[in-house]
Amino acid sequence: MRLIKHKTNIDFIGKRKVAIFASTLINLAIIIGIATVGFNFGVDFAGGTVVELRFNQPISAADVRKRAEDGGLHDVSVQNIGSSDENTFLLRMGGVTQLTLENAEKAKASITALGNVKNVYPDLSNGIINVRATSALSTDAIKQAVEASGTGVQEIRTLPSAQGGGVDYQVVASGMADKVKAALGKGLSAPDFQERRVDYVGPQVGKQLRNKGIAALVYAMVAILIYVAFRFDFKFGPGALLAMLHDVVMVAGFYLVSRREFNLTAIAALLTIIGYSVNDTIVIYDRIREDMGKYKGKPLPEVINIAVNDTLARTLLTSLVTALSLVGLLIFGVGEIWDFAMAMLVGIVVGTYSSVYIASPLTIWLDERAAAREARGKGDMKPKTA
Repeated sequence: MRLIKHKTNIDFIGKRKVAIFASTLINLAIIIGIATVGFNFGVDFAGGTVVELRFNQPISAADVRKRAEDGGLHDVSVQNIGSSDENTFLLRMGGVTQLTLENAEKAKASITALGNVKNVYPDLSNGIINVRATSALSTDAIKQAVEASGTGVQEIRTLPSAQGGGVDYQVVASGMADKVKAALGKGLSAPDFQERRVDYVGPQVGKQLRNKGIAALVYAMVAILIYVAFRFDFKFGPGALLAMLHDVVMVAGFYLVSRREFNLTAIAALLTIIGYSVNDTIVIYDRIREDMGKYKGKPLPEVINIAVNDTLARTLLTSLVTALSLVGLLIFGVGEIWDFAMAMLVGIVVGTYSSVYIASPLTIWLDERAAAREARGKGDMKPKTA
């Protein structure tokens, strides 16, 4: 049984200019969008807090989000995880502590109003307010002043006496997880949920993760380029690299347009797509190299067309089977799992396309340039007649 005819004769290479033009426009639009609009970075890269809660009764993500907003949490992402009867949700929000720039200024004014205060220095990165007073202050008064600014207080530390005189205090702001529990428990005599885990990612750590993730993509592409250069020759290497770049940009475009969170899972999807793309490209390159020896004298575009048609059944069936493995994840998956499966599906489609319409045409262009240089060299070597 054959789903695809064994010998097809489709003129893929004849349509390469239209395909390259369309791909170039789409890639440029995505790159401009990334530069101007940017990704919707997840907690992994932007920093923030992730809280996992399990409710005691059936509840929808929309109801959880409404309760959070009614409790004062407006920039929170709610995601259902697990089966529907588990009633488990992930709540993501920016920031690690409740101390923001706006709240810090309010807290500074409130503490200064207590009197006998020499200096108030908020440390936003660590969620701490440093207070120096000329004489001892009531820790309860400091706590009330900070909480009045909208920042919860986890602890107030009285530090040893300063050398210049006076008393130093450190106000440790509560984490965002406490704010989540307070918002969702507002108006209830007892919380109807349990906190299962809390993850914090600081802005500096998020920046490091983002940079290392991008570096991993670059290293993977360089390693693959070196492999293709040794396996084939110069005419084939740049095509494989350009196809990889094309696929990475296209999958990045999915995250840009859909506004799904761009996080470490997205990096994993991009790395997987790079491997899939180059695998498909190498299969076609192998057949091209084999057909170049078999059809000596034929123009390279014609040889590539034959090779692409010969591998068409393998390419389409491999792509379809790989895509079928993602169907279950797309139907039943949620959150990051669904994002990963959808990014993979986009990558499979563009990876199959780029092997034919990006990698192969660049090989033709490089071959034509090499032939033109060789012809010019032979022309320069001809003896000039008097």
